[in-house]
Amino acid sequence: MKNMDSDIFDLIKNANKATLKHHGDLITLERAVFLSWWCDKGDCAFCYMSTQKNKIKDPKKARRNISNIYAEAEMCKRLDWNIEFLSGGYESFTTQEIKEIATNIKDITGDGVWLNTGITDELDHYGDEIKGITGAVEVANPEIHERVCPSKKLDDISNMLDAAGDYGFKKAITIILGLGETLDDVNYIIDYIRDHKIDRVIFYSLNPHKETIYANSSQPASLYYAQIVSQVRLAFPDIEIICGTWVDNLANIGILILSGANGITKFPLFKMFGTKYGKRVEEEVKWAGRKLKGTFTDENRLGPQKSEISPELDKFIKRYVKESLKNKYQ
Repeated sequence: MKNMDSDIFDLIKNANKATLKHHGDLITLERAVFLSWWCDKGDCAFCYMSTQKNKIKDPKKARRNISNIYAEAEMCKRLDWNIEFLSGGYESFTTQEIKEIATNIKDITGDGVWLNTGITDELDHYGDEIKGITGAVEVANPEIHERVCPSKKLDDISNMLDAAGDYGFKKAITIILGLGETLDDVNYIIDYIRDHKIDRVIFYSLNPHKETIYANSSQPASLYYAQIVSQVRLAFPDIEIICGTWVDNLANIGILILSGANGITKFPLFKMFGTKYGKRVEEEVKWAGRKLKGTFTDENRLGPQKSEISPELDKFIKRYVKESLKNKYQ
């Protein structure tokens, strides 16, 4: 057991050196901006939206208010959070609608956006409002993927990513750990990154949702998660790695940063802002020897309770600021 522990920590130590050498010491706060809670496929075994599909009578009513989406982007700009990607289930918005949303968000933030809006063959419709395309690979084992995500074929995802590269877009994949894969499956991830020239990997830990087959499963152990991230970092020193964890697992943050993460994600920004949990995120980054881009605690950065972009966003900005100032965890 002593030798195994030594191997793990040597791996993390080397991954940390590689990260600092190739990326420096800055850690970003990342936030996925959701467009809708509807997904036409709705059969990924781990996904919250799979539990909602049969409950939604009118998919259009599951869309978020567009002004609310833009207000969220404005708040991310104020707090210096990165928008991880725009995310929406299949058939929730048309390609033209997604393009318009992305264009307006780029105008708000000054930066192009990543998309995670499903498999599409309409990439030629997008332009410089899009920074990159994300393929929801999800499972670090292709056999498990077939069972867990039956409607999202890996070949289709791979073809989309290859086409994205042809159009000049960056390419990302998402991987959820804790779905039944093992440490050996990291080789599949490494091969996939190499074969499809992936620029960014986003890891999440399983969040067991009620009404799914994973409802009683546990989240992956922190050192298991760290080993996979470390191996990917050492195999690809230059790629960007984002790691997601949950409010009940904030202690993962420090070790994931040391293992190779450039950014951290999967937090309820406005609910956690200024709370002991938001402060904990910043402390985890600090004690990992990193500097944080963005804030989880600086109330001055929240700004005025009205939009600096458009009066149409005022009521949503006011709601976000007030929610951020109210400590819901007390």
